[in-house]
Amino acid sequence: MSTLYYTLDNTVFRNFSFYAVASILKMMIMSPLTVRQRFQKNAFANPEDIQQQNRKTIQATTSDSDVERVRRNHLNDVENIIPFVLIGFGYIACNPNPTLAVWHFRIFFVSRLLHTFAYQIPLRQPSRAITCMIGGIATISMAIQILLQVY
Repeated sequence: MSTLYYTLDNTVFRNFSFYAVASILKMMIMSPLTVRQRFQKNAFANPEDIQQQNRKTIQATTSDSDVERVRRNHLNDVENIIPFVLIGFGYIACNPNPTLAVWHFRIFFVSRLLHTFAYQIPLRQPSRAITCMIGGIATISMAIQILLQVY
């Protein structure tokens, strides 16, 4: 009989589910923040997004630095959170130590929150790079453990 790893009775899966969903929700929040910034700055990417009465005074643009900062932050989330979630499912199948696993998940999630704060405040480099690297290291560590078990 095979072990059921993907059930909430499995502590590792339960913890992963919490941190993966929290990370995804954090990533999803970036979309409305981008929209809010576009409206505050009247910096719309498409001409049809501009109200008809304002089309003579407002031009479509993709070069507003404040809007681009939020959008790039969102893109960085996509580039990091999706691999974390996908690799996390493989990691669970390796039946890792529950304490080690939850620390991987926590470190990744906290690093994404700190990365967003560092990006949006903005804090001087290397704060953003360090927070991004920490999350990447957590994900890579999980990936290496998968490779070591399947090889």
